[in-house]
Amino acid sequence: MIKDNLQNINDNIRRACENSGRSISDVKLIAVSKTKPVEMLKEAYDLGCRLFGENRVQELQEKMPVLPSDIEWHMIGHLQTNKIKYIIGKVALIHSVDTLHLAEAIDKEAEKHSCTQDILIEINVAGESSKFGTADMELNRQLIKDVSKLKNLKLKGLMTVAPYTDDPEENRVYFRALKQLADDMEGYFADKPVLSMGMTGDYTVAIEEGAAYVRVGTGLFGERDYGNI
Repeated sequence: MIKDNLQNINDNIRRACENSGRSISDVKLIAVSKTKPVEMLKEAYDLGCRLFGENRVQELQEKMPVLPSDIEWHMIGHLQTNKIKYIIGKVALIHSVDTLHLAEAIDKEAEKHSCTQDILIEINVAGESSKFGTADMELNRQLIKDVSKLKNLKLKGLMTVAPYTDDPEENRVYFRALKQLADDMEGYFADKPVLSMGMTGDYTVAIEEGAAYVRVGTGLFGERDYGNI
C-alpha cells in the first residue's frame, strides 16, 4: 500500500511542479507519521522517505532512537513550552511557532544547548477557531519582525494548516495569501522564505502556489489509528 501511495504522491508532485513551472527539487515531501507504528515508518524509509513529521513530542522521543539516524525529523504539531527541551537541536525544523512567547522559550532553550534552531511561524490564514495562530496580518507581520530578532533561532519561513475541504481549489486563496505574506516580509527571514503548506487533500494546489514542504499522512500511510497512541 505505502509503495503505491508514495508513487502516486511523487507523480502528483511532479505534475504540480510542471503545471507551475517549478523544479521538483524545490518541493520536499514530509511523511506525516503521527500515530503510525515504527514498522510503517521503516517501510516508507526503505522506499526513500527521509523527512518525517510528528505532532507529539512523546512520539518523537519514542521513534527517534529506533529509526535510522539520517532521518530528518520535523515537529509539525502544537508545541508546549515544557516540551521544548526534549526536541531542541534534534528536529530539523519546528513548523508550529504561533506566538512570541513560544519563540522566546525555544530561543532560551536553544541558548542552553548552544545550538541554533530552525523554525517556521504558523499563520492561521483562514481564521479557523480550531487552529493555532491568527488571521490578523498586522499581528502576523509584527510577530515575524519580533521573532527575527531572536539570536538562537533561524526564521526559515511560514506554515499554515488550511481548512478541510472536498475541493482543494477552495484552499488556493489561503496558500496564495501565505505566499504573499512571505514575499512582503522577505527581509526578515534568514534566507528566501520557505512555505510549509498543503496536506493529503490539497498538496498539489499548495505546490502550485509555492509550497516548499508538503505534509502528507493519510495519503501515504492510510487513515490514522488513534487506538495505537
